[in-house]
Amino acid sequence: MKELERDLGLASVLAISVGAMIGSGIFILPALALKIAGPAVIVAYLLAGLLVVPAALSKSEMATAMPEAGGTYIYIERGMGPLLGTIAGVGTWFSLSFKGALALVGGVPYLLLVFDLPLKPVALGLATVLILVNLLGAKQTGRLQVAIVAVMLAALGWFAAGSAPGVQSGNYANFFADGLGGLLAATGLVFVSYAGVTKVASVAEEVEDPGRNIPLGILGSLAFTTLLYVAVVAVMVGITDPGAVAGSLTPVAVAAEATLGQVGVVVVIVAAVLALISTANAGVLSSSRYPFAMSRDRLAPPSLSAVSDRFGTPAASITLTGAVMLVLIAFVPILEIAKLASAFQIMVFALINVAVVAFREGNADYDPEFTSPLYPWMQVFGAVTGVLLLTQMGTIALAGAGLITLGSVVWYLGYVRPRVSREGVARDAIRRRVGQNAIADVQSDALEGAHDVLVAVTKDIGPDRERSLFEIAADIASQHDGRIIGVRFEEIPDQAPLTDEVTVQSEADRSFERRTAEYAEQLGVTIDSEEIVSHDTKHAIVNVAEEHGVDAILTEHEPLRLRSRLIGDPVDWVVRHAPCDVHLVDNLGYDSPEHVVLAGDGTPYESRAVTVAETLAAANDGSLSLWYPATTGRTDRHEATIADLERELTDALSVSVRSRAVRPDGGRVSSGDTPDVVVRSGTDHRLRHALLDDRPPTPQGSATTVTVYPEVARRAPLARRLLERFVF
Repeated sequence: MKELERDLGLASVLAISVGAMIGSGIFILPALALKIAGPAVIVAYLLAGLLVVPAALSKSEMATAMPEAGGTYIYIERGMGPLLGTIAGVGTWFSLSFKGALALVGGVPYLLLVFDLPLKPVALGLATVLILVNLLGAKQTGRLQVAIVAVMLAALGWFAAGSAPGVQSGNYANFFADGLGGLLAATGLVFVSYAGVTKVASVAEEVEDPGRNIPLGILGSLAFTTLLYVAVVAVMVGITDPGAVAGSLTPVAVAAEATLGQVGVVVVIVAAVLALISTANAGVLSSSRYPFAMSRDRLAPPSLSAVSDRFGTPAASITLTGAVMLVLIAFVPILEIAKLASAFQIMVFALINVAVVAFREGNADYDPEFTSPLYPWMQVFGAVTGVLLLTQMGTIALAGAGLITLGSVVWYLGYVRPRVSREGVARDAIRRRVGQNAIADVQSDALEGAHDVLVAVTKDIGPDRERSLFEIAADIASQHDGRIIGVRFEEIPDQAPLTDEVTVQSEADRSFERRTAEYAEQLGVTIDSEEIVSHDTKHAIVNVAEEHGVDAILTEHEPLRLRSRLIGDPVDWVVRHAPCDVHLVDNLGYDSPEHVVLAGDGTPYESRAVTVAETLAAANDGSLSLWYPATTGRTDRHEATIADLERELTDALSVSVRSRAVRPDGGRVSSGDTPDVVVRSGTDHRLRHALLDDRPPTPQGSATTVTVYPEVARRAPLARRLLERFVF
């Protein structure tokens, strides 16, 4: 693949960054912000500049680690994955295109002060020239940017210095008259003035010595521009009568006329036109690199990553970006759309801060030459304040950002996902943290003491299956110094009186007592047995469990039917209301199992299921196998994380452990791998309805299966379970 040439020095980097900021932020937005916050607009510019610092530091760090074309898209895609990368790439591309078009349209009113020209044709002509300049090469673009910025800064400096003596302190009266709300609203509006500070990262692949020039360019231009904004706006407010500038299409010209006369107006017109052309030029240069970078990562059609043999520029990407800009200028109310896109830009800045955390906490190959200070508090501050600023942008702006996000998601689902299977380091970092938390839960459960078990016999299941239930209960209870309560439950019709039934003990009941006594003697445990007659067995089971204070209910499991999925069944009710764990047994016999399998669904094994599986294996001097679905499409990073987590879990257990993947349909396994007992965690009923999923897949065979449902109070919150499903 053909690479871009590194021919942008520090001067060009500073010029691109400064030129991308000093445009609408000084020549258009002050008039709008003054209507919102009054003289406090000066503080709004300073506060906005400070709030950009975290994103500037974060982007400087990532740009030195990944000096590639694409900037924001590259960092978020690598850190957060293709979905958020697509949203960031598409959204930022549109945002920069909108702002470039806005700069051109916003510059024309200054020209109209001198020439009688039609607005849109002039803007379209200027856009066409800038597109052609960008097609010729980044070096020519950088040189043009340096010249434009030099003239523009000289004009602004002359305006500020020449107008400063005319400042009237009375114009700053009632400085905070609009209160904190007005200040924050103005800060949210003028925040977009600094959005260009990190644009240079999108052309990082073309920057000489990126480890030095990118941080210096980004941070130096931010500091310089913040001071310039504050100084110019302070002068503008101080030399004009209150309300004279607010709402004007040419606020700087109005201010210059008040102190410098017509000469000042001409100088300001020149500076404004150059500044806004500079912003548009930087917009074409940087925004065109987003589809270029996305194309190289297969998130966009391959034709957009083609580099011109003659000029060394991404011609197709620049042409597409230019076409979008021309359409916007010709047919769309740019000012409103630019405000909507700016809201998305704030959201992207928040994601940039999160992406740095993802890279540092993940296991990706990440070695930046520049590192952000005060990590991670700087990034947390940037992400939180970004969200707060979004709330100040208004409903329309938020809705517009939502539409851009929705369109990006549709593009991802329709084009990207069938072609791309990689994931971001953030997902793996979260996966590792979630897995380690689950292992910590296992270790915590292993430290608990006595474990009393209620064996609930709800129907005539025959002596062999009944004995199997008590053998399982004995292995669980004896390993934890617990006891067994065996209860035979009989349900009678509602119209039948309970008193007569309770006083007459049948031969079957006496047989149950004799059998439990035999089990106790043979298994070497104490079993307290009784018989309960009730009108509602499920309530009776829960009541007995509460009365005896047991730690688990053990009973046979009936397969769920369609009715059970839709409206629930008695087993579901017991699981949801039991004051303890519930172990449901698919009973095919139990005889000193030597091979116990812990079957998972690909998410971390639930701690109570792990404890039960380990207990059964330890009680019979057997081994424990960890089985999970064999799925396709996992990345190498995903597989490595699962392997690491399994090793950590193995180290935490007291029995011999091995693991293997099985087919998700529960296919048959070789005879040597056939388990004696399978233990699995019961599916959260909330997830069952949300995801239409009943239970973890397990291999077919003749093994008894124990499904473990933890007590409701012990279960992971729904948000955690959904997070586990997402990251695993």
